[in-house]
Amino acid sequence: MSAQPMRYTGAPERRAAIVEGLRATGFASIAVLSQRLSVSEMTVRRDVRRLQEDGEAVAVHGGVRLRRAETDDDPNAPGYNGRESARNAAKRTVGQSAAACVLPDDVIAIDAGTTTIELARALSSDFHGTVITHSLPVVNRLLDQPAVTVIALGGDLHRASRALVGSATVEMAHRYRVRTFYLAAAAVDERGVYASADVERLVKLELMDIADRVVLLIDHGKFSARGPVFLCDWGRLSAVVTDRQPPAGIAERLQADGIEIVLPDESERTNAASF
Repeated sequence: MSAQPMRYTGAPERRAAIVEGLRATGFASIAVLSQRLSVSEMTVRRDVRRLQEDGEAVAVHGGVRLRRAETDDDPNAPGYNGRESARNAAKRTVGQSAAACVLPDDVIAIDAGTTTIELARALSSDFHGTVITHSLPVVNRLLDQPAVTVIALGGDLHRASRALVGSATVEMAHRYRVRTFYLAAAAVDERGVYASADVERLVKLELMDIADRVVLLIDHGKFSARGPVFLCDWGRLSAVVTDRQPPAGIAERLQADGIEIVLPDESERTNAASF
């Protein structure tokens, strides 16, 4: 953020400016933000509290820092359970939007992740297609749906993501073809999509390769998160389903690559055959 004080017309605009600055600096003090945004420290603290509630930043003593994808979803539960409990409403919204675009007899692949599991939960009772997955929670969710054909990809258990990974998983996935792969991510930025662990990368890439379309499912927290493993650039995707409009830089990249952005109020109007 520049040293020149700036005035913003509303809280959402201020909060967006705070997050944009954190992407560059990683941390900002309350006092500095108060000066640069031309508002009181109490107002900044309210903005920071809201950003923390939304999962976009973390309040620390005297300031605010950018959220880390793996450890900040829940300080007491850094693994899958903590990530699953973070931003539940946003993830459910994304899952429901994606499920509205799944055809009744579709052949799809669902990635391991705490947002993609919401797609499995939201699948219509009319769905009688095929789901290929390496996610144990997705398999468990579909156990009681006999009309759905489930192909579980074997491999080594990666406990952090409750997924099966490794060369066996990749080799098994290579046998299949799906219309759509619903991809999860640890974080995104203007460059592209990031995973949380290298052991996940090869499985994700293979599932992308066997799909006619790749649709990324992310809640808004992934726009400000950081992921350690670069997975792919935006050009590999067909669409992004999310709960809020992406930041300007990412939105511009998606538009330039011709990638559809599906928001909650648009999913019912989206032609499922388009992605």
